[in-house]
Amino acid sequence: MRLVRRLPEKAHEIQWDPLREIPPETVSGFDVVVHLSGESVAGRWTAAKKQQIRDSRIVNTQNLTRTLTRAENPPQTFLCASAVGYYGNRGEEILIEQGPAGAGFLPEVCREWEAATAPASSARIRVVNLRFGIVLSPRGGALKQMLLPFRLGLGGRIGNGRQWWSWIHIDDVVGAILHILDSEKLVGRPTSSPVDPLSGPVNLVSPNPVTNAEFTRELSSALKRPALLPIPAFAAKLAFGEFANEGLLASARVAPKKLIESGFEFRFPELGSALADLTT
Repeated sequence: MRLVRRLPEKAHEIQWDPLREIPPETVSGFDVVVHLSGESVAGRWTAAKKQQIRDSRIVNTQNLTRTLTRAENPPQTFLCASAVGYYGNRGEEILIEQGPAGAGFLPEVCREWEAATAPASSARIRVVNLRFGIVLSPRGGALKQMLLPFRLGLGGRIGNGRQWWSWIHIDDVVGAILHILDSEKLVGRPTSSPVDPLSGPVNLVSPNPVTNAEFTRELSSALKRPALLPIPAFAAKLAFGEFANEGLLASARVAPKKLIESGFEFRFPELGSALADLTT
């Protein structure tokens, strides 16, 4: 069943307004609820844009969580999107789920976003906060925006290119979500972690993050095109303002510790093979 903003057109669709609570009976009887909506963070962050980013994550998660906790037959599991923006700009530090949040607008939004799911945990619903890295797909997101300029030979590193980008192939996103949904059987399995590895925050990233410069080289190689136009840091800041600092130029070297400990096998652990698959 899909929650849709428009009027339902098919039997498997349910209408909802993300900024309002929906009747508890709407979600009663389901085993799992997966919540992935959120305004794109890309672009210049005006005051209105930042409010949309916050409301589309925090307010709608608060509303949906309240609905889940009031359902007569609540779901067993609630998967809710979050992001590696939680960690902020952390340079060379390797970041795992147990680490602290960073400083800045995106870390603040992610902290509140994850906190909005707390009432579901209190109601004994298993909550998983999916901390997405850069999801690679030619159909949307960052990669789609990069393909045209890179195919024209107009791509290039951003700033000095030393910032770490944590990425994941779209197929591994789907595989990881299915793995998490099946992970009830993993409870009680011996693990180096004292807590069930697939509840709470889970980093959805490849085990092999790359620097922006490495990403640029791999993408230009996959497309067999030169990357001729690096973007200086000052130009990125001039064009995108605060988003450049916290998005394009921020360094987040994130490791999928919980996924690896739980035995998840990535189909595309290396960026070269991922981009080759996505650009052919």
